[in-house]
Parts: sequence; C-alpha cells; structure tokens
Amino acid sequence: MQNLILETTEKLFSKHCTSTVRDEAEVGAFPEALWNAFQDAGLHLLGTAESGTSIQDAYALMRLAGRYGVPLPIPEILISNYCVGEAGITTVAEGAEAPWGRVADRVLFPNGDLVTSFSIQKGTNIAGEPRDTVIYGSSKLVELPSDFDAMMALGRTVSMSGAMERILELTLQYASERNQFGRALSKFQAIQHNLAVLAGETAASQRGADAAIESIDTPWFRIQVGSAKARVGEAAGTIAEIAHQIHGAMGFTHEHELHQFTRRLWAWREEHGNESVWRAELGRRILEVGADQVWAFLTRSL
Repeated sequence: MQNLILETTEKLFSKHCTSTVRDEAEVGAFPEALWNAFQDAGLHLLGTAESGTSIQDAYALMRLAGRYGVPLPIPEILISNYCVGEAGITTVAEGAEAPWGRVADRVLFPNGDLVTSFSIQKGTNIAGEPRDTVIYGSSKLVELPSDFDAMMALGRTVSMSGAMERILELTLQYASERNQFGRALSKFQAIQHNLAVLAGETAASQRGADAAIESIDTPWFRIQVGSAKARVGEAAGTIAEIAHQIHGAMGFTHEHELHQFTRRLWAWREEHGNESVWRAELGRRILEVGADQVWAFLTRSL
C-alpha cells in the first residue's frame, strides 16, 4: 500500500513541483495547482482513520516531500489532520510563527489552541519559506497527543532526510558530469572521499529517521525522535558544506537548484528543536535513570 501511495505522490510532485514553482513560492506565490492536485488525490488525509492508512505512511510521504522541496506545509497539514481532523489548510505554529499562515484556514498551536480567526504578519525563514506571525482571534481548545511536539520534530526530521537524498543525487550527478584536467570530478580521490562522507551522513540520517518512525506507539518514541532530530541536524551542516564544495561556483548560483535544498536543511534543523534542545532532553533522561542503568537505557532505546 505504502509503495503505491508513494509512486502516485512522486508522479504528482514530478509534474507540479518544479524548480520554478519553488522559486515562485519564495516570493509569496502559493502553489495552487500543486495543492489542488495534492488535495484532489486525497493525500492530505493520509494517516487519518478514514483513509485506511497509517501515520507511518504520512511520514513516508513527508520524506518524499522533502526530497522534492515541496513548497507546502505538508508535515503541518498531515499531522494536524491526523490529530484534529481535516478542514482546508491547517498549519501548525511554532512560537507565534506558522508556515503559510497567510493562506491557512486554521492554525494549530502546540498547547491545543485551534485558531480559526486571526491576522498575520508575513515573514520567511532562510529558505524563503513563508513563516508568518499569527495574531490570535477566536480559538477553541482541542486535545493533542502528549508527544505532539515530538511528532512535529519527526516531520522535520524525515523532511530533512528526504532533502539530503536529493542533495546527494545532485552532487553525484554533477561530479560524474563535470570534467576537470581531462577527467570527471568523481575520479579524483579527494572528491571520492567527500562523496563517501556525504553518502554516509545521508544514510545515517535516513536510518535515524526510520528508527523514529518505527518507534511510533512505543514508550521510546520521544527518545528516538530526539536522537534522530539531533543526528540529522548535525549531518545537515556537513552535507550542505560538502555539496557546495563539490559543485564549486555553480552550486552558489541562484539558477542551480542545489540551494533550494541546502537552505531548507539550514532552516529545518532549527525548527521544532535543534540539536542542542533535543540533546539536552536526552541528557536529562539519562540522568534520571541513574548511572547503573545508563547502558540498559541506551541499548533498550536502539
């Protein structure tokens, strides 16, 4: 079932999520055609009870959305629909800022406030994605899962792992096509070493995200999410640096699509808890179990 969903979604993203669409979203143009196609396919309901799919399926789609740099609040829509039901575009705020608040029908806050009447002040993150300050109007209180913040952190984690897949793909392609001193860049030992590091960091990030998804509905969910978000956030800096180094001057141009993914990594690593936030929580959990139980705690959490 999941493979069929992802195949359908990839065809949709391939058609409607181009580099031009991402560029236009950076200057405030909401991708209506992409959203309409996504909604018409029923993908906005993925993970909800009535869809016959699981929240694990929804996270798999979030990874694919990250791989395409989809300029929609996909994690916010899917997670809020899973938690409180679907009604148009529901985005999720972090602090006072909400992705695409300017077009949202509702804004869900982590404390359970579901805001239906609000105004916004437009803003963006460093990737050019809308991050709008929400000014409350009317709201109601809804019940959210106790680990709602971890669910959102996992959304960013899997999105980052998807973006890393695309960065690796772009970098491998460029290194094999670009010639220097009569041979492809990929034939140089230093480049091969950097490509190996890039591939290793990408694989480690994917595994961390997978482990967190696998831990859903277990007592270890929050711990696995914290570990994954911290590990993927750490990898983001290394991956972006190597990719831009290998691409050289080409990778720093606006015309090349590499920046559409590396800037998302830089932005997403700070959202819903960066490495320091989640490492601090993991450290507190380790202190709570005591010195005699540290090894058992670590191995049980794997």
